[in-house]
Amino acid sequence: MATEDVKATGWADQDHVPEIKSELLELNMGPQHPATHGVLRLLLETDGEIVYKVTPVMGYLHRCAEKIAEGVNYKQWVVYTDRFDYLAPMCCNHAYVTALEKLMGQEVPERGEHLRVVAAELSRIASHLVSLATFGLDMGAFTPLLYMFREREEILNLLERIAGGRMLYNYMVPGGVRYDVPDDKWIKDVLSFVDMMETKKVPEYNTLLSYNKIFIERTANVCVISPEDAFTFGCTGPVLRGSGVSFDCRRDDPYGAYPKFDFEIPVGQGQMGAVGDCWDRYFVRMLEIEQSCRLIRQALETLPDGPYQAIELKKPVKAPMGAVYSRTESAKGELGHYLIGDGGQTAFRNKVRSPSFCNLQVVTKVGVGQMVSDLVALVGSLDIVLGEIDR
Repeated sequence: MATEDVKATGWADQDHVPEIKSELLELNMGPQHPATHGVLRLLLETDGEIVYKVTPVMGYLHRCAEKIAEGVNYKQWVVYTDRFDYLAPMCCNHAYVTALEKLMGQEVPERGEHLRVVAAELSRIASHLVSLATFGLDMGAFTPLLYMFREREEILNLLERIAGGRMLYNYMVPGGVRYDVPDDKWIKDVLSFVDMMETKKVPEYNTLLSYNKIFIERTANVCVISPEDAFTFGCTGPVLRGSGVSFDCRRDDPYGAYPKFDFEIPVGQGQMGAVGDCWDRYFVRMLEIEQSCRLIRQALETLPDGPYQAIELKKPVKAPMGAVYSRTESAKGELGHYLIGDGGQTAFRNKVRSPSFCNLQVVTKVGVGQMVSDLVALVGSLDIVLGEIDR
């Protein structure tokens, strides 16, 4: 339409411009979507690219693990914990056996506790590498995934040599660990690996991704989670620490051999934007890799001689009547077990407190008002795993 025609019709007058009406669009993101990090469905209500409402829909990977705990004995259920956070299964083993030993009043040999720390921290590094790599991929950076999966492969090789499996281990048992170190060379190889991570690989990741201009622009000041929101939704682990809250079960509710070791708790500091943004949650995990290396070195350098198991593997385990709650620091946050025993070889009830389940809920608050692309950044920065959420 020519300018003269517009003036003639009166459209040039703002009072006569027709009102543009829009309505919210209901959009399914997932459950088959790479940015949902598993079989998660996010039901979105959007106006264009702006998100007005986010509703997580879970349960696609539900396997009745808590109900199964009432039908198998205490030792048999260890293998089910591997399937929770399958990216850090040693941490899940550690959480369950710690709760069971608390219910039993069972002491663990010091050598077994040290080996548990080594295994759990190696698993934590492997989990963080997957988290950082896939988060970078979500933001459009493909190369870091190749670098980080290369180091994860080294961890899987080391864990395979001590546990027999590459991904699901069933390594920790009530009273200790299933196997001792295979040989002295394994210890040297682990120490060599952590030295390499600290001196070469983490600086390489920082150059490649952490301080990449495009990555910073996609994550800094994006989807800020305040400490108040983190507490309200029960966030723990790197999500809580990314908001500037210094809380870690390994230090604040100590268990196993952790009180013997010296390590720091990294927190978000708003280095690239606001405290609690996606970049802070990302970088906290990068710093935690260095602290895990520090813990592994201390655990192996002070590895005591003696037994690594307090209970014979073939001997059945009985727990007295009673109830305990035990929490440990998994790669995703506080992993808790509320365990009720009735005096037999099988749990009366085993309620699992999943950190990924709690961390995911914050998207219902923080995701509102974001662009869809920034919602992808939020989900990636939470580092959820659906095996643990659905159980």
